[in-house]
Amino acid sequence: MSGRTRARACPERTCVGCRQRSARDGLLRVALIEDRCVPDLRGTLPGRGAYVHPTVACLELALRRRAFPRAFRTQGSLDTGELRQAVGQAAPHEIPHGKAVR
Repeated sequence: MSGRTRARACPERTCVGCRQRSARDGLLRVALIEDRCVPDLRGTLPGRGAYVHPTVACLELALRRRAFPRAFRTQGSLDTGELRQAVGQAAPHEIPHGKAVR
């Protein structure tokens, strides 16, 4: 051993809304169950995942860009009701310009 310590690598993912790279811990994983986009809070649901910042601004941008069907490689529209509810609960003080009030 060389005596050097290695810092654990923190995986990065890209938000499908704003296209910014962030640590995986700062993003919400979204999974596809049938035709529904559901939040995967534990990160254990099977299949492809898409990542989005848990803010209303990034979610709305992802929906406007139709990023979820593209990320999941599906055709048509997807139900995002559960996802909207989860993001709305995660960021109750969100204002339209994407800056959270603390």
